[in-house]
Order: sequence, then C-alpha cells, then structure tokens
Amino acid sequence: MDITNAMKADVIAHALPHIQAYRKKIVVVKYGGNAMINEELKEAVMRDLVLLSTVGINVVLVHGGGPEINKTLDAMQIKSEFADGLRVTTKETANVVQMVLAGKVNKDLVCQIGNLGGHAIGLSGMDGNMIKCRPLDDKHGYVGEITEINMDVVKEVLANSFIPVISTIGYDENGNCYNINADTVAACVAGALKAETLVSMTDVVGLLRDKNDESTLIHKVFISDVPALIAEGVIGGGMIPKIDSMTSALREGVKKAFIIDGRVPHSILMELLTDEGMGTMFRSR
Repeated sequence: MDITNAMKADVIAHALPHIQAYRKKIVVVKYGGNAMINEELKEAVMRDLVLLSTVGINVVLVHGGGPEINKTLDAMQIKSEFADGLRVTTKETANVVQMVLAGKVNKDLVCQIGNLGGHAIGLSGMDGNMIKCRPLDDKHGYVGEITEINMDVVKEVLANSFIPVISTIGYDENGNCYNINADTVAACVAGALKAETLVSMTDVVGLLRDKNDESTLIHKVFISDVPALIAEGVIGGGMIPKIDSMTSALREGVKKAFIIDGRVPHSILMELLTDEGMGTMFRSR
C-alpha cells in the first residue's frame, strides 16, 4: 500500500465533518499581508478558496492592497503618508486607491480564481450601494468610516455560486471615493451577512501571550477576556484595531473569528478543516 496516498485519504476523511459543518454557511476571509505579495502563497490561498467553494461553502473574499498602492504612488511620484497606522488619503491618493484596488488587484484575484477552476465576481464597496462612508476624521482625509452597508449584491453573487471578491473602498452621497481599513470592511461584511466565520490572514501566528515567543500562542479567546488582555499588554499596538473589528463582528452575530498566519501555505484549510486549527479563535461565549 502507498503510505503517502493512505495518509492523504486519511486527511480528507478527517476533514469531512468540518466540511459538513460549514456547508452552505458563509465564511468571510480578509486577505492581506505577505500572502498577498508572495506569488506561491497567493496561489495557495486562491486554491483553498476554490476548494472551499467547490465543496459547498459560501466564501466571501475581502482584500486590501497596500503594497500595490505604494508601488503605484511611487511610480506616479505621489508621496505616501501615514498617521496612526492609516494612510493619509488626499483626493489624488483616493483616485489611485480606487484604480489599484477596484482595478488591478481585484481583477488579478478574480482571474486567478478562474484559472484554478473557481468562479468569482469582482466587486468594490461602490458597487450595488454596498458601503457608504463619511470621513473618519479631519486628519486622514478620504479614509472612510462606514455608515451604511448593503449586502444585496453580495447575496445575489453567492446565490449564483460565485465567490464575491470585494475591494475595500466606499463612497459618500457626493460620489467621493474613500479608502477603508480592510479589517473593518471584513468585519462589517461578516456581521451584515451573519457569517458563520470570519478569518483574518495576518503575518503573525495569532495572538501571543509573549509577542517574542510563538510557543505562547493563545488558541481561544472569549470577547469578555479582551479588555483584560489589553490591560495586561497582551493585546497592543496594531493588534488592537484588528481584534476590535473581530469582536464587533461577533457582536453582530458571527459565530467564530480567527486570526491565522497567512505566511503558511493552506493555513485557511488547516484552521477550518482540522481538529487542531493553527491560529487564535475568538468566540462571543
């Protein structure tokens, strides 16, 4: 007997109950970090999404594209500025963000999913009156705070067995384009869809009790634990807004939220379709 084939068959068999649990449910994946700029990792992520869709799981992909935006701004000799971890977005920068996210990045992902045998439709928050915004504050310019979210077009795409691929821009009543934090969009989308799960791909293994020691990974966190973890300094810096987004999604009815390491190939499958998982799971109770 071929031991390798037997092991593969065993893995597939053990994935069955997890597939059954997620079948016909909605999984929202926030895609970013190293998994977005490394071509091998990008292909692994897209393969995972196609596989999940093929076995009957309703996948929604939400993406940013900071490195591609930076590259385009540099080529156009437009200076990039950041404040409190967010891009300061002028009207000119907002036009570039719209071009890059809703254009190149979004369509590249849709094309790659199609080439791997999947079916995807590219959308932005400006399509179907999906994401209405107002300015987050005076300091950041055209960085948006979400005021209304409409999932009608996303539900229509899912009903026709396509993967919605959503770029994180929105609009206001005057037709202005806004750049929106991808974690924020993913959480709002997951909450509005009452998704089973929100998965946030990052460049860390998950939430660590000691940020310098990956062996201190915290596997499960209840949202009631979050204030104490912030007070202890376990949750700090850029992890605070990310976890704030996840807790808001859970409060809106999402069952589970995960932070996983997007630097590991097939991390989505390892988290969703195995008993052990690999990142940090957040639950409301």
